[in-house]
Amino acid sequence: MTTRELIHQVKTGSAVLAASDGRARDGLLSAIREGLLRDWPAIKEANDRDVEAAKDLAPSVRARLTFSRDKLDASVKGIGEVANLPDPIGKVLEKRELDSGFVLRRVSVPLGVVGMIFEARPDALIQIVSLAAKSGNGIILKGGSEAANTNSALASSISRSSDTTEIGDGWLLLLHSREDVNVMLSCREDLDLVIPRGSNQFVRYVMDHTSIPVLGHASGICHMYVDRDARLEMGVSCSMDAKTNYPAACNAIETLLVHVSIAAVFVPMVAAAFRKAGVIIHGDETVCSLVQGCVPYADGDWEKEYLALEINIHVVKDEGEAISFINAHGSHHTDAIITENPAAAEKFRVHVDSADVFVNCSTRFADGYRFGLGAEVGISTSKIHARGPVGLSGLMTSKWLLTGHGEVVSTYMGKDAKPFTHKELS
Repeated sequence: MTTRELIHQVKTGSAVLAASDGRARDGLLSAIREGLLRDWPAIKEANDRDVEAAKDLAPSVRARLTFSRDKLDASVKGIGEVANLPDPIGKVLEKRELDSGFVLRRVSVPLGVVGMIFEARPDALIQIVSLAAKSGNGIILKGGSEAANTNSALASSISRSSDTTEIGDGWLLLLHSREDVNVMLSCREDLDLVIPRGSNQFVRYVMDHTSIPVLGHASGICHMYVDRDARLEMGVSCSMDAKTNYPAACNAIETLLVHVSIAAVFVPMVAAAFRKAGVIIHGDETVCSLVQGCVPYADGDWEKEYLALEINIHVVKDEGEAISFINAHGSHHTDAIITENPAAAEKFRVHVDSADVFVNCSTRFADGYRFGLGAEVGISTSKIHARGPVGLSGLMTSKWLLTGHGEVVSTYMGKDAKPFTHKELS
């Protein structure tokens, strides 16, 4: 069977999943969860092969690629949390009386079939699958080639578990090659959305080679601005967490902005903490004068996504310059301000044009699980449909349902037209 035919089969299988009730979909998630625990030895062996083959790749790639027992346990826990979320299908979003007994409703429904292309991070596959199952969407997956063995083991486990349920496994497909991706991008009639997760270059390739709607972000160039009215200890701890907690994540900061009035004190403080954690510091002229061994700023540094223990530090004159810098050099992903000044915080919230804007906390909170979404298929910087961490609501669309008693439009037209009541109903 060709890739195109397999993709078309997912379209058919997704209709079964979309029409199932919440109990059946939660049962599907339970079966997937138990199957992953059952198949852990085979999954671990597959991941060991991938990690061994990736020994010459960048540390950030190996960190994403490694699928430990802790990551499995966290993934299984995440599936349970998704299962416990309210059923997203059939929620009444609007309800309006057009006339007496003539009621219009807008209800939530699945998108249909989602094509997901993601980096070499096996736990992402599990998050994506759990959200697709709960939301009633068919899913076509293509993971990074570095994780090919792990992804195959995970997909096989999920497929076997799904096949034991009343829904079956026809809603799920794992692709294996770059050629398969190109076929998928041409299947406008069978796919409703493509979500790419990877490099800026790759995301733009996807956008340029498909007429299917694309949702996602090209890069995660995030900032933290430490204001003149910040508590310096908070600035250090939040900066450290946002850079060193998981530097390979897209919500890790790449540039730290510091108000000029506190730079002489704060920059050496935070630089000492960064150095202790092994972070390489790139800085402007002021920062280089305050930090011994700082790498001088080079053209393009402000737009770099290091995804590693490297960071830019830049001194700005006020919050206005910080906001302008973020909007000019960032990727509109996640940006934060550290300040005790409510006016500065509110100005930052209003004027920073990003999907996630935080005050007095780490940017690493930009995550579907931490937001209480159960999991995420990615973080979107788009302003159409979904923005920020994309959970269940981002995988839903809606349809209008109108129930009448033989009403015709001509009754509500002309000289003697009957008026609509247009009464909002709860």
